[in-house]
Amino acid sequence: MTEAFAEDVAVLKATIATLPVDWDGKASILKLQEASYNWRQMEWWAFYFEYLCREVLADTFTIPGERFGNVGFDLKRSVNWDLKSKAIKSDDHQAILNDKTAMQETIAKYGEHGVVIALCDVEYNDVERTFQAWHSELKGGKSKYETERETRTNVSRYRKTRALLTELLILRFTADDLENLGTMKQGRNSNGKPRREKYLLDLEDASGFLVDRIVFRPVEIPTGLAQTVP
Repeated sequence: MTEAFAEDVAVLKATIATLPVDWDGKASILKLQEASYNWRQMEWWAFYFEYLCREVLADTFTIPGERFGNVGFDLKRSVNWDLKSKAIKSDDHQAILNDKTAMQETIAKYGEHGVVIALCDVEYNDVERTFQAWHSELKGGKSKYETERETRTNVSRYRKTRALLTELLILRFTADDLENLGTMKQGRNSNGKPRREKYLLDLEDASGFLVDRIVFRPVEIPTGLAQTVP
């Protein structure tokens, strides 16, 4: 690890350790709406994490980071950084990283690439899907994507209504490290062209990339707030 990367980590850790940890869905979406930042997105909690980081890191990092082709990174200091989120009680332990080519190019330029992953304990929509209905009404109705997906599957995905930040993982990747990552194939775009592949990180095998972590004090979840979907 270079001295410059270590300084990035020190600044990150000192700053994002102060992030709020209890993210109510409605309140968070309204803040995102006020900031005109991805408030329509189904996975609002992941974008809320990005928003919080952008707010507290604005004086110490360049936001957003550099672009390589059509792909941009979230932050830039000595190197480019990505901000990712993962629900800890999901069926898999895979975290989707960024575009493979873009990560290869930024590492070729700087020798290193940084990623911060927010691990969150999430709650889901109640059986009547009142949160989902509220969000749809706020957006002015269902999006084209939601409508098309429900037409294909006849199933509407449960929405996350609350997220509790439990841990932040700070990771470093080099060119050699990329060989140990998986690949996520994303199918095709609406024009028929294949989507660009992304790297995939197995969180159960992430110790070799981990340079630091921040563990937050558990927040007690009152009973009866929402039905959790396994």
